[in-house]
Amino acid sequence: MSSTPNKPLIVIPARMASSRLPGKPLADIDGLPMIVQVMRRAEEADIGPVLVACGEEEIANAVRAAGGNALLTRPDHPSGSDRVFEAVEIFDPDGTFDAIVNLQGDLPALDPAAVAAVFQPLQNVAVDIATLVAEIKDDEELDDENAVKAVVSIKQGERVGRALWFSRLKTPWGNGPHYHHIGLYAYRRESLSRFVALPPAPLEQRERLEQLRALENGMRIDAAVVDTVPLGVDTPEDLARIRRMFVS
Repeated sequence: MSSTPNKPLIVIPARMASSRLPGKPLADIDGLPMIVQVMRRAEEADIGPVLVACGEEEIANAVRAAGGNALLTRPDHPSGSDRVFEAVEIFDPDGTFDAIVNLQGDLPALDPAAVAAVFQPLQNVAVDIATLVAEIKDDEELDDENAVKAVVSIKQGERVGRALWFSRLKTPWGNGPHYHHIGLYAYRRESLSRFVALPPAPLEQRERLEQLRALENGMRIDAAVVDTVPLGVDTPEDLARIRRMFVS
């Protein structure tokens, strides 16, 4: 039986390659590289130390210049989870940290409270992986395949529930809330190790959703509900919008 984790490490994977916005970790936002802004949000969550897992030296240099911890990883990892795992194994070979928060490096406007919220479902010893969802309020989002939906069993009055499925389609059927999945994860240390060792799964490949690999292999994911979906930076238009937010 797993124990309740109490020493989380926040890891932010970052790489320069991006099909729609190359070099985005170093994009300037209010006088700081975007990766440093994300690091600051993680530090403000105040749940544990923050480490940036870098695919390239220039990202590491920017993080260190801002006083942060950076670790250079292989540039060719297939996913952020793999990059996070390599960094954790190098940074903490003795297993001091028993939970790993995987924070995307393109969320500079993230509410630090969301980082703390994603760690909470791991207090249930049956949970392998924790993530976040927000209720969908815009009907157009229900039909947007880029907005990933989470099927979560949440009892009335509660803010955490078991995630049963993820899809790009509107699901489940019938009346009731639908949830937008936010790609922020907290893993038990042993769960992260197991996850990255698993081969890609059939439905994961079909939906193009990495988290389905965990579900297809019997791992339990629970989701905490937050109020808003953070704006990610994937395009020049997203970057312009974020810059306006920081100066407004």
